[in-house]
Amino acid sequence: MSRDDLGKLLLRVTVGVLILLHGIAKIRYGIGGIERMLIANNMPGFLAWGVYIGEVIAPVLMILGFYARAGGLIVAMNMVIALLLAHSNQISSFNAQGIWALELQGMFLIGALTVGLIGAGRYSLGGDSGPWN
Repeated sequence: MSRDDLGKLLLRVTVGVLILLHGIAKIRYGIGGIERMLIANNMPGFLAWGVYIGEVIAPVLMILGFYARAGGLIVAMNMVIALLLAHSNQISSFNAQGIWALELQGMFLIGALTVGLIGAGRYSLGGDSGPWN
């Protein structure tokens, strides 16, 4: 058992499950808030439907290790959009303990980007072959 492949499995499943939980919340409660944010920023509201790709489909790809690199890059793009759209006023904010206000979002972004760069590894549906696994 390769420690590198085990690390890739742990990273992609952890980030994938945590992002997927956000997607499940969007499925249960809707995307109206995102749609309103887009409209308030002079963007078409229908773009809110893209959150289902970034928070449901892409994390499932990461978890399964099938097109994991693509899934990771899609989640990373989703996080950049979320940072710009919903959290831009917090980018330089710190809480009373001196902790960056967006540390969770930053961890999701870097974790997903890392999956996009290193791939799924051997312990995945896609295996370690192919440019997107």
